[in-house]
Amino acid sequence: MTQVARSLSTTRLALRAPRAADLPAYTAFYGSDRARFQGGPYTHVQCFEKFAVMIGHWELRGFGRYVIEAEGQAIGHVGPLQMGDDAEPELTWSLWSEAAEGHGYATEAATHVAHYLLKDCNWPRLVVLIQPENSKSMRVAEKLGARLTDIAPPAWYQGAKVFHLDERCAA
Repeated sequence: MTQVARSLSTTRLALRAPRAADLPAYTAFYGSDRARFQGGPYTHVQCFEKFAVMIGHWELRGFGRYVIEAEGQAIGHVGPLQMGDDAEPELTWSLWSEAAEGHGYATEAATHVAHYLLKDCNWPRLVVLIQPENSKSMRVAEKLGARLTDIAPPAWYQGAKVFHLDERCAA
């Protein structure tokens, strides 16, 4: 994969590579029931490990998930995750607090990142994995134009719906 910019922005949001100061907000999210669709809640040690993976992904792959900032506050993350060398990159997003919901931040950030990767960086496709009960993320995927597939999810994310995003979705 092509190395990508470590920061992007929309009219309302700054999207940037994670940094150590984001760990408390990240841990508050992943340590809570809000992380149930991502396998949580996690212990503090597990949160630290997951966050270290998020930071290290940039070094290992040359791209990774961006922290979403609104009004100078870290409110979530969005961006590509590629766990295996042969895996297609997955577009992920999460808002870390309930207060960040309902403002269109996840849709705005995911749309911007998908467009950037698929159009500007010429990535052929992104995978989106969503648990069927996660209606909020399902709505974001719909707004992105993600197409539901009949592909089985990876073993580590059983039950998830598998969607594809390509340049037709990122118009």
